Amino acid sequence: MAHTYFNLPLEKMLLQFMTEDDPMLAMLKWLCEKLMETEVNAKINAAKSERTDERSGYRSGYRVRRYDTRLGTMYLFVPKLRKGGYIPFFVTEKKRSEMALLQVIQEAYINGVSTRKIEKLAKSLGIDSISRGQVSQITKELNDQVEAFRNRPLQKEYSVLWVDALYEKIRYDHRVQNMAVAVVIGLDKKGHRDVLAVEPMQEESADTYKAV
Repeated sequence: MAHTYFNLPLEKMLLQFMTEDDPMLAMLKWLCEKLMETEVNAKINAAKSERTDERSGYRSGYRVRRYDTRLGTMYLFVPKLRKGGYIPFFVTEKKRSEMALLQVIQEAYINGVSTRKIEKLAKSLGIDSISRGQVSQITKELNDQVEAFRNRPLQKEYSVLWVDALYEKIRYDHRVQNMAVAVVIGLDKKGHRDVLAVEPMQEESADTYKAV
């Protein structure tokens, strides 16, 4: 059965196995909500509950907004303002923002992300007032989530494993190059498919597959 998935683009192969508990979708949700908080903070010149003379507005809770992406459907908590309103970036620039967000999430899983990448993402979404400190915090937390995914204990037993290597353009050693990316899919006893690993490899060999 594994041959069915050979030669699929990385994104399509991952999307084929998405579940409600998919960590990539959870990370995408986290990133969207983090960027919205940053954008609203800049709009009213104050963080949530911050006391400052520079404050130009106040929050008024949250509303839930559905956001359909190629990774799946998310229900995001969108900040509300008492005056002036707030329209999030994924509403005004849906197609462009989705593409930019997914690229960052995929790169995070494959090779980690840099502050420069997050800063570029924010600017592409129209968030120009993000500070270096905010960029650094988002970058660190995003990479920490990937590390937690890679080191998490597997709680279930998998009766079937699919392992495939796909070639993608990845920034490595300060340059973009084609590298093999190992994708491991597990099928549990209830028939659920989970993405277990997404790891870059210098080359395809028995040793590198064992390392994955």
